[in-house]
Amino acid sequence: MTTDSSDIELSGPFQAADSTGRTHDVKAIRIFDEGYGIIDVYVDFAKPLDGGLYKDTVLVKHIIDRLRALGYKGPDFGHSDPGLQERKLIVLEAPEEFAPFAKARGWKNLAEDFDE
Repeated sequence: MTTDSSDIELSGPFQAADSTGRTHDVKAIRIFDEGYGIIDVYVDFAKPLDGGLYKDTVLVKHIIDRLRALGYKGPDFGHSDPGLQERKLIVLEAPEEFAPFAKARGWKNLAEDFDE
């Protein structure tokens, strides 16, 4: 998956370890600039990951800790649909509590247009 102008970058490069202690270079954490309520968070890696690493709770926790260091306040969250996962990409599904953090960075909730 490539990034484009409809992406909002939440974090630039950093390193995150998995449950075996291996360190992985994260290129960016990003979201699309608009959506309907549930926000998928895209984590791009510099190199391909081993299959199933999107389920590694330690790796996911390090990613969420990075988001918290950037201002996210809310519960942990887990991976999105297994079909969305790629060799150099982990897709996480954020809880509702993530929306204020995303909005503060330019995300638009398209569902709000129907609340009127």
